Amino acid sequence: MHYTLTTMTPALEIIAYIGVVLTLILAGWVIVIELRLRKFLRGKNARSLEDTIAGLVQNGEAISQGIKGVGIRLEDMNTRLKKALRGSHVLRFNAFPDSGGNQSFAAALLNEDGDGIVLSSLYSRERTSIYAKPVKNLKSSYELSREEEGAITRASEKPPAN
Repeated sequence: MHYTLTTMTPALEIIAYIGVVLTLILAGWVIVIELRLRKFLRGKNARSLEDTIAGLVQNGEAISQGIKGVGIRLEDMNTRLKKALRGSHVLRFNAFPDSGGNQSFAAALLNEDGDGIVLSSLYSRERTSIYAKPVKNLKSSYELSREEEGAITRASEKPPAN
């Protein structure tokens, strides 16, 4: 069976018109997409998408180098922080029975490793004596009083976790 345009049935004519309309709609859609794609690839200030991606890669590398630098500085700060004062305690006591008011004291100042100093002051009515003793790993090469040992112990205690 061979059809010509003048002998087409009405159903075939409707299908042909629908096909033409759909083709026009799709052609318009392709044109709109093409315009959007050109606008997207043009970018700001006529820069191409490739230039934009290359710039983002460079920025990513710069950020990576910055993070490495921050890591190095953080390690340095942690090393220095271990040597910083991390614990302290002052213990007041009455060294002599004839002097009241707990005027004597022992004060321990320690870092994270238990190194530091213990200061003690013995107060009496006639005089006040002050002593300083080095502390290494929570011990001293000098003889410590009970109060000085107590101050070191309390200064070395970790605070309760919140």
